[in-house]
Amino acid sequence: MPQEKTYKEKILDYVYTLSKQPLLLKDLLDANRQYNEGMHVDPSKLGFRLKLTRAYFVYILIVVGIVLPISALTHKPLAGIDSHISIIGAMIITAGVFIGFNFFRAKLRDEITSKQIKKSWKLRFPYFSYEEYNHKVEEIYQRAIKEEISKKDLEKYILDNLVAEE
Repeated sequence: MPQEKTYKEKILDYVYTLSKQPLLLKDLLDANRQYNEGMHVDPSKLGFRLKLTRAYFVYILIVVGIVLPISALTHKPLAGIDSHISIIGAMIITAGVFIGFNFFRAKLRDEITSKQIKKSWKLRFPYFSYEEYNHKVEEIYQRAIKEEISKKDLEKYILDNLVAEE
């Protein structure tokens, strides 16, 4: 029986185009390292692209879903207040909405990055869970770079080192 998708997964599927091509091992390892360091990963390496119009649409729906009920509840008390305060309040709310989109887009990007890394991880390292081994693989990858291990031997080097550490 297929598992029901969460709202977050539905939004990610709607807002992003995902490549059907599997990630290269080196790209996965670089992306994992950057993600663990809290950096943004290059979307082309992870095979995803943002559909900006759809992201705006989803964000507008979320904002309207939050602002409209608040406006309905606060309309009566704010109607009697000086109009200058209302204008300043409207400016602050508008600025918050525009600034909020950047945070929304960054959160979406972090979520899709995590999803793509974990999906590729299952293909490359099916016997090693991402949560448990991602930092160990990152350390082994750093050693492989220092030792100038070729791309051809990289997967064998990492798997040999993972097994040796067990």
